[in-house]
Amino acid sequence: MRYQEDGRAVVDTVVLSTQHAPGLDLAQLREAILEDVILPVIGEDLRSPSFRTLINPAGAFEIGGPKGDTGLTGRKIIVDTYGGACPHGGWGVLGQDATKVDRSGAYVARWLAKHVVAAGIAPRCTVQLAYAIGVAEPVSVAVDLHGHPGVDPEAVAQALTATFDLTPAGIIRELGLDRPIFAPPQRSATSAAMSRASPGNARRGSPAVRAALG
Repeated sequence: MRYQEDGRAVVDTVVLSTQHAPGLDLAQLREAILEDVILPVIGEDLRSPSFRTLINPAGAFEIGGPKGDTGLTGRKIIVDTYGGACPHGGWGVLGQDATKVDRSGAYVARWLAKHVVAAGIAPRCTVQLAYAIGVAEPVSVAVDLHGHPGVDPEAVAQALTATFDLTPAGIIRELGLDRPIFAPPQRSATSAAMSRASPGNARRGSPAVRAALG
């Protein structure tokens, strides 16, 4: 969703993945989903000028359910988001490895927000990221400065994307998530995935973010 200055919301990107029968032609599937599901629901008046769809972006989706996607999710999710102070989309940080943006994306969103604050752009910042399976770059980067005047949040979001590599591989490389150092159990029990000493140096890239804003 993209929110206009007049408060009207329009849809910028639709990400939809659906399981299908083996051997089904992907082009045929995508056309059917677009014409029969997406466009009837999202009328022209609700689409942004840059409206796009990502339908089964990872390709064939023939195996689903527990056989295709299992793992631990949702453990201590409210603890992980500061007692619910930070909005989330239902992901689970713990129980995922760093190749899953449920985990690495949550880390880097907090890391980016710390850069904004460390750069003196605003005293408080929340960064929202959205990804689609099979697409390396985030499909959405949004910044909320919580009412801080004089700075355009969209300009800050553009500065962040221009400064940092927000692909899963880039996040893993930047935060060193290929060789994580896990906290002792007693600290994990109180701080969970978002400890005070989470990965990355928030001040190293702050001058670059400030410079990107002009």
